[in-house]
Amino acid sequence: MLTLFHHPFCPHSRFIRLALGEFALDPVLAEEHVWERREEFLLLNPAGQTPVMVEEGYPPVPGVGVIVEYLAEKYGPTEGGTGRDLLGKRISERIEVRRLLAWFNEKFFTEVSHPLVMERVYKRQMRQQEGGGSPDTDVMRAARRNIRYHLAYIGWLAGQRDWLAGENLSFADLAAAAHLSVIDYLGDVPWSENDHAKNWYARVKSRPSFRPLLAEVSAALPPAPHYADLDF
Repeated sequence: MLTLFHHPFCPHSRFIRLALGEFALDPVLAEEHVWERREEFLLLNPAGQTPVMVEEGYPPVPGVGVIVEYLAEKYGPTEGGTGRDLLGKRISERIEVRRLLAWFNEKFFTEVSHPLVMERVYKRQMRQQEGGGSPDTDVMRAARRNIRYHLAYIGWLAGQRDWLAGENLSFADLAAAAHLSVIDYLGDVPWSENDHAKNWYARVKSRPSFRPLLAEVSAALPPAPHYADLDF
């Protein structure tokens, strides 16, 4: 049995869900509100962050970076598994995939996806004493400015290569698409500014692993009209 502690709007959680889908793994999803600081969750990950994956017979696997390496080792071609390679066969490929993972899971997260999700989603769900309240418009404005140069970089990569890290779909594509999917749900991605980025995202968005994400909507916060449209 495989369980993933996640939040529907956590971009790191979405990335791991996409990766699990590409490995044909169907986890039980347990929604976690990290700001509640549940003792049981902190025992799984003292850092108090999602995602955390628990697979029967193994210790908890905490954090997006550790989960990626776990999936590559256990389900990638080196261990038999499904034989799916999302990290790259050559060292040079793996370096580029890991570089882009850091770009999206650290830089993009810090500059774009986390501030927008915090201000527009999490603060709605948090109590005042947990940090909830009105969104900070200055923070949102800065994140919306930042997304423009990130989108330009994604477009440049997509225009030079078959996929973001090279010839094959990789963890890098899934990470980038996961972060963008949250922002796209909120309607804050300026797709009209870069056709290469838009066309690349449409390809990833059309994959079967993406369908569960597109099917999930929040009644309290409906998605942008084009969110689930594969031909947006």
